[in-house]
Parts: sequence; structure tokens; C-alpha cells
Amino acid sequence: MRSFFDHIIMGARFMRILMATAAAMLALPATAQPAVPATAPPRVGVAEANAAAAIARIRAYNPRLNAVIAIDPAALAQARALDLSRSPRGALHGLPILLKDNIDMAGSLPTTAGSLALKDNVTGRDAPLAARLRAAGAVMLGKTNLSEWANIRADASISGWSAVGGQTRNPYALSRNTCGSSSGSGAAVAAQLVDAAIGTETDGSITCPAAMNGIVGLKPTVGLVSRTHVVPISHSQDTAGPMTRDVATAARLLTVLAGSDPADPATREADARKTDYVAALRPDALKGARIGVLRWATGWHAGVDARFEAALAVLKAQGAVLVDITTGPNRREIGGNEFQVLLTELKADLNAYLASTPATVTARTLADLIAFNKANAAAELGLFGQDTFEKAQATKGLADPDYLKARETSLRLAGKEGIDKMLAEAKVTVLVAPTTAPAWFIDPVNADQSPGGGAGGLAAVAGYPHLTVPMGGVRGLPVGLSFIGAAWSEARLLAYGYAFEQAAPDMKLVPRLVQTVEEQADVQRLFAPATR
Repeated sequence: MRSFFDHIIMGARFMRILMATAAAMLALPATAQPAVPATAPPRVGVAEANAAAAIARIRAYNPRLNAVIAIDPAALAQARALDLSRSPRGALHGLPILLKDNIDMAGSLPTTAGSLALKDNVTGRDAPLAARLRAAGAVMLGKTNLSEWANIRADASISGWSAVGGQTRNPYALSRNTCGSSSGSGAAVAAQLVDAAIGTETDGSITCPAAMNGIVGLKPTVGLVSRTHVVPISHSQDTAGPMTRDVATAARLLTVLAGSDPADPATREADARKTDYVAALRPDALKGARIGVLRWATGWHAGVDARFEAALAVLKAQGAVLVDITTGPNRREIGGNEFQVLLTELKADLNAYLASTPATVTARTLADLIAFNKANAAAELGLFGQDTFEKAQATKGLADPDYLKARETSLRLAGKEGIDKMLAEAKVTVLVAPTTAPAWFIDPVNADQSPGGGAGGLAAVAGYPHLTVPMGGVRGLPVGLSFIGAAWSEARLLAYGYAFEQAAPDMKLVPRLVQTVEEQADVQRLFAPATR
């Protein structure tokens, strides 16, 4: 019997497809249909061909990346059924999609959140967001690795590591981190295993790995996309969103994902707020746009600042009016209050999710998870601890006055007195800043060592949308440009990001899967001693 680690299938039909098209599949984008050679087996439909090609790429490259935890053994059958169906084809027909492994998906795969405590969490249910993708014709290919428990277990953690999936590696330099917690989703798209994956974010977990892996990532307004049957951290800040190779694909996915869910009260406005995000894309969208430049969010990395100035030059050349904003809200005060909110909501929300899992899951509460980790310390706690879990367990519940005050304060400072105020006072429609630093080393001794930077935390706490798009790289490591706007402004952000992307195609890098940055010729020359 196969373990939950081994769900990649190699049936006879799949083997025939691979043998007939292997060379073509490994060279083509995930959504391209391989050419059919003269000796090909009976014609394969586009969905099945796309799924087979993606599985081939995963088998070839994932052993070096640990981006994908598991492939759904029914993926090819699902794709074949799509091709044979007489129903009208959906907007995503035949597009292979990977889900972060904290999102429930119907079938035989467990939803583990990267933890061995959930290795038997086969819920057999689609999260509403997964059901929407499936109904639109996407091939639900499998699950991606993540920072365990979406990086909320401990303060000094290693992003991209989980006990189930191991350490995810950055395809631009395998010794570098992918950021988190949607680490596998970012690395899988960057390495062209698929064109699209779904991540989740509480604070930075879509946008940081998107930027550090050189792809497009969108954190929507909280409440635009359902969170039902997604392993939670915080109902105030959690959201799922697309991570893709280009802005147009992100817009396609969001058009499908957006919508109200009766089981998620935060989405009550979603049906009224959603739109056709693809129709909003225009290459001239930046002409005349007033854009606020968050100068206070720069100055922490010279290489990133240089790329940001190059990106600003592109915006200006496309007709945007740039307005410098030199002061921002008190992020230290916001962060302290945010942490109290996350701790309190983690305990309440995670307990509610665990209560809905099948009887095969023996950990039914946060306290049970803490006990499980202690009992399985060699596997779960060998690299870092669970101090954040323990702090969350000590919180007093959603009626605690300290929690309620922290939520009001953080929301007000980040939203009304933060993003909203900056937009209004500068008379701009969007804010831009560097997203985050270039990828840092994977470090089992000192844990994550990020220099910080950017302004995405404001959007996370306020629940506002945040889009990041590639803006080149520093020594071959990608960095991203953030577009941040008011609530429900996804269409505008995507339009601006699309216009920027079309004007600056050279800012999108191609990963080479080298081991270190030092392997690059220009770095080797600089590291070598002078000739005497």
C-alpha cells in the first residue's frame, strides 16, 4: 500500500504518453499541447496532455526543489474526463493547478499543512475555492509544500520547511530560501512545473515567495475568496490567492476564485464586488495614473533600491504620475497588535478546523498539536521549536478585551490611518514599493535571516489587496514590485501590473537551478584574486 508521500502515478496510458512526447513536454510551458509524433498513441486531449506534461516536469525537477508534496493519483483521469465531456468548456479548461497543502481537495490526498499530525487528514472534500477551479475546467494536479502550519509554529523558523515535505529550495539558487509560507507554490511556478498554483496569506505568505521566486502573486482583499476548509491562522487576515507566471493568468484565476460563500461570513460582499478581472487588463492602463511611491519603505538594500528605481522609470515612461510619500504609519505599533490578534485567532480558528477533520486525525485541538510535536520531537522539533503555538494556547479567546482592542488598533492604523490616508493625502490610486529582499540562505543554524523591507504588512493587516510582479534581480535572484490599493481594488492593481509587465518583459528572469549565486561567471570573476 502506498504511503501518503507517494501519490505520483505511472499507469500504462501515462507511460505511453510520456514515451511519445517526453522531449517535447520538458521543453514546453505547462499549458502548451505537445506535438503528436507519427507513432503516437490514440489522440490525447489538451487537458490530459497538459497534465501529463506537468507530471513529467515534476518528476524531473521536483527531487531538487521539494516544491510538490504529492500528485493526485486521479489527476490524469480527471483531465481525460474533461476532454471527453460534452459540457461547455470552462474558463480554465485543461490548466493544471497545484494547491498549497493547507487547502482541502476532494480525493485521496491528505491536507497536512506540512505537519505529520495531519498525515491522515483525508477530508474527501473540496474547499469552495477548489470546487470553483474544478468547475472552471482546471486540472487539480496535487499539493505543494509549505512552511509548516503556514509559518506560525515558531518565531525563529526556516521558511519553506515542513516535516512532511522537507525543505523547499529556490530554483534560482538551490542554497537560497523560497520565503513562505506558500513556498512550494512559488517554487513550482518559477521552475515552470505548472503555470499556476494557489497560495494562502496571512501576512506575506503569497507576496514574499512570489517576489523571491520571480513570479506574479496576488493577495486579494480579505473576503473576496472563500476560506472554508482551508487550514487557518486568522479569520481577520487569511486569504487564498493566485501565484502565476504572468498577470493575465492571475486575472483568469481570480475571476474564477472570487465569490461569496455562505459558510464564510467575510465573503458576504464578494458577489457584489467581483468583476471580470481579465477584461480590466490594458497595456496602456498606467497612462495618467497617479501612483504613490513609498520612499519610507526603501533604503534597506542597495540592490533592491536600484531595481526599484528602474521599475519607477518604466512606470513613468508609460505615462504614470509618480508622487513620493516619505512617511508612513507606525509599523512597530501595528505589528505588536497584529501579533496579539494572530495568536488569539489561531487558537480559536485552528481548533474549529481540527474539529471538522475525520476521525483518523487524533489531534483535535491546538493543545493536542503541541503534545504531538513534543512526542514526535525528533521529526517535528529538530530544527526549531513551537513557541508561537504555546503563546497562542495561552490566549483567552475571542471575547478577551485585550484581543478586541488589538484588532481595532491594528486594523485602524494599517487601513483607515495607513493605506487609506496615504492614498487620500497624496491623491493617488495605488501605492508602490519593493516587495521584499532577495532570497536569503537556507540556514539551519540561525534560521531565517531576512533584512526585511517593503510595505506588504500594511495590506495584510488591513485586509487590502497586494499584487507583486517581477522587477528584475540582484545577482540573479529575483525581486518584486508591489502594487497596494484600497479594499476591492484588485482590477486596478492587475491592470497596472499587466501594463508594467508588458512594458518590461526583460524584468522577468529565468531560473537555472544552480546551487549557489557564486556559480555565476561575473561573481566568480570578482571572487578570484587579482592576476599578478
